[in-house]
Amino acid sequence: MNTLIDIKNLNLYYGTYHALKDVSLTIPEKAVTAFIGPSGCGKSTLLRTLNRMNDMIAGTKIDGRVEITGTDIYSNEVDVETLRKKVGMVFQQPNPFPKSIYDNIAYGPRLHGIRNKQKLDEIVEQSLRQAVLWEEVKDFLKRSAFSLSGGQQQRLCIARALAVNPDILLMDEATSALDPISTLKIEELVQELKDRYTIVMVTHNMHQAARVSDQTVFFLNGEVVEFSETEQLFSNPTDQRTEDYITGRFG
Repeated sequence: MNTLIDIKNLNLYYGTYHALKDVSLTIPEKAVTAFIGPSGCGKSTLLRTLNRMNDMIAGTKIDGRVEITGTDIYSNEVDVETLRKKVGMVFQQPNPFPKSIYDNIAYGPRLHGIRNKQKLDEIVEQSLRQAVLWEEVKDFLKRSAFSLSGGQQQRLCIARALAVNPDILLMDEATSALDPISTLKIEELVQELKDRYTIVMVTHNMHQAARVSDQTVFFLNGEVVEFSETEQLFSNPTDQRTEDYITGRFG
């Protein structure tokens, strides 16, 4: 598999707190990579470095490199808005805008200059189809996004991220607030989307990582302990700390 994201000797500080410690990692394209580890281990922090969401937190300092297709995304030449168009994100809690279903999806394309109604209609339908939501909402696109169930809202947020045609989709515990049936639908969706997108997901659910990811990274105290193909990491980990975590001895 070709490398899409290359992280080299990355350190991140929140003030004096050293949150990520010398992280080096390669993430392949068109595959699902899962970040696992106990709470506070740095997995969500690393995920947010990939679209510079940590820039919004005062006192954040970063050194090292994060390259996407060979470009250091922390270079002064990188436009953060353009970066976030390429690197979409879905959060733990569904966060639709207080707008109609249609306008939630059309928001990003409009922001990037698309005004033609026919083109917007096409993008809305295609994005909702990709998120396996079209058949459920096609007859009431003008209804508020808040009229949808939690699981539908999360799929709407995925559709909204896909509407600007990103290369990468980040998912930060995107199913942790959902019921088991909605969780299964999102997991099935992830499997379908990886043919077209590179997906990086943080999950507190090791069974989910085992079910849906191709590679898994285990974090502990801001460090990468182990990174390998998912089946290998769960069946034959090379580090005792990984084995202790996945067998439930801590975390």
